[in-house]
Amino acid sequence: MLSIRPATVNDAGLLLCLIRELAEYEKELDSVKTTEAELARDGFGDDPKFRAMIAERDGETAGYALVCEVYSTWTGRHLYLEDLYVRPQFRGKGIGKALMAKVARLAIQENYYAMRWEVLDWNKPSIEVYRGLGAEFLEAWRLMWLTGDPLRELAESAP
Repeated sequence: MLSIRPATVNDAGLLLCLIRELAEYEKELDSVKTTEAELARDGFGDDPKFRAMIAERDGETAGYALVCEVYSTWTGRHLYLEDLYVRPQFRGKGIGKALMAKVARLAIQENYYAMRWEVLDWNKPSIEVYRGLGAEFLEAWRLMWLTGDPLRELAESAP
């Protein structure tokens, strides 16, 4: 039986494990810098920066979704799906779609304008699932990233 529950501070270690599994799947394990303590602080402290849901099937952890709020000056609040991950042995059983449905329900219940997320261009199975749900690519928009030395250099140039 599938159940999806909100993550608690006691799940910080489990979340980190799942995040690392997702990063390994995406061939980016070395990019994971966050710690269990940071997840506990940032997700479950006085001012949470994210919310997470844990999917369990027959008592085993099957996957998770992690969301946070972003704001659009044109349309208001959006619920950003930072991570959606289903462990390999649980794939093809509707768990990813169930997690997406829970996130969609949260978005509707809390009056968000939209759900948004990113997908790697090589992840064809996920792209097909998302398209099957009615999701659209924002083809004209390109994701930008500033980190490391360029980020520090820009910050140092501020008046």
